[in-house]
Amino acid sequence: MSALLELRELRVSVPGRELLGPLDLDLCAGQCLGVVGESGSGKSLAALSLLGLLPPPLRAQGRLRVDGADLALDSPAHARLRGRTLAWVPQDPLASLHPLRRVGAQLVETLRAVRGLPADEAQRQARSLLERVQLPEPAAALARYPHQFSGGQRQRIAIALALATQPRALIADEPTSALDARIARDILDLLDRLRREDGLALLLISHDLPLVGAYAQQLLVLQRGAVVERGAAAQVFAAPAQAYTRELIAADRIAPLPAPAADDDAPVLLRGDGLRMRYPRAPRAALDGVDIELRRGEGLALVGESGSGKSTLGRALLRLLRGAQGRVVFDGVDLATLDAAALRRLRARTGVVFQDPYASLDPRLSVAEIVAEPLRIHGHGDAGARRARAAELLRAVGLNESMLERYPHQFSGGQRQRIAIARALATRPQLLVCDEAVSALDAHHRAAVLQLLARLKREHGLALLFVTHDLAAAAAVAERIAVLEAGRIVESGTTAQVLAAPAHAHTQALLAARATL
Repeated sequence: MSALLELRELRVSVPGRELLGPLDLDLCAGQCLGVVGESGSGKSLAALSLLGLLPPPLRAQGRLRVDGADLALDSPAHARLRGRTLAWVPQDPLASLHPLRRVGAQLVETLRAVRGLPADEAQRQARSLLERVQLPEPAAALARYPHQFSGGQRQRIAIALALATQPRALIADEPTSALDARIARDILDLLDRLRREDGLALLLISHDLPLVGAYAQQLLVLQRGAVVERGAAAQVFAAPAQAYTRELIAADRIAPLPAPAADDDAPVLLRGDGLRMRYPRAPRAALDGVDIELRRGEGLALVGESGSGKSTLGRALLRLLRGAQGRVVFDGVDLATLDAAALRRLRARTGVVFQDPYASLDPRLSVAEIVAEPLRIHGHGDAGARRARAAELLRAVGLNESMLERYPHQFSGGQRQRIAIARALATRPQLLVCDEAVSALDAHHRAAVLQLLARLKREHGLALLFVTHDLAAAAAVAERIAVLEAGRIVESGTTAQVLAAPAHAHTQALLAARATL
């Protein structure tokens, strides 16, 4: 099969160091090429090189051919491929979609700018694209904003935007890393259908080799910037030549950490009563009368599919949502009774770790400034004391204090998440909220971060609110689990009880979906 796009001898470097290469890859019409490796292996560098989007000071060298014609990397001709021949589905659609513009406006703008469609036709095509990616209520969805959709729905919108330009090749960079098992399968099924129907060349990037292997015809395995194995997917799975490939195949079968034991005698630190939230134009409530409590030193996992309301519940408990109703009590204090200054002081007693550490870490700040930022905001210590605390926190999360002067883009995903955890611990909080904090990590880094969270929780007596769709991750750090469906808690209990004998059909379906992915 002749290749639509050929990349030869790709090397990505910064001054004095090579990060990736040499790498060869071919993208063929109607075929899926899977690129697999752990965090920091160079997968996303390869995608950004193809798109001509490497940030400075990174530099790409190599030979690019499209339809048999040579193009210089990072040349104007290469840039013209973007959005036309090549389209991109990024890892985090919430970060890539404009938060202040309606979904319809973003689609219409792309259709008019790239394809030159008149306004009425662009509007019709926008709705057709949302129908094609099977987004519920596509006409109503055009008038809504990105934050009003679940993670899986936002990923469908990102795919629709990519398809709007009628590309010939689609680069999907970790398109399922933040999704639950059932939604991840749905998104990959959608991409596979589009590949077959449109004859798209599909580059599927992931840290999950078994998942990619179910959809890719060809596989490329990367480790620390080098290709360690390549070949037909069936051949690689039947007889992997490298030990590293065998580790990736077996990675999700690594035994989970033992679940901690519950302590029913610990006092309640955080309680929510009758919590409700409905986003404007949303077809249903995101939270529908939720009651919940978290004890001191306890881990509580909020588990559910994308759109179940678990992240909304976490934000409502932190009083980070306008329009949320209900009562939240932290350490005996009703948060509704606090003025802005008192609420700000109380926030020093909570730490938050978000899903995407790259989006939540300011790219203009050094690690020292990032980790010490909560201390500066709350007026703790002078500059020297804050820097010393930042160094102490880096050591606590398994990083070296020599990294203090580096910037977020110089770290892998797992390292960035450790930095985010260090920042969340800066003010010695009593409560740590982790919102899908390990969903974007490969199996080995996920296990390391879970072990870190379990250790920090034990050593510091932290109450941990752990928002996740990953039941195995929940079992590693939480004594109790609350399962959400459509904005309601449908089952709760000790971790051992819920996982061993789930009583609700939705919990049973979550366990079954994980087993089949």
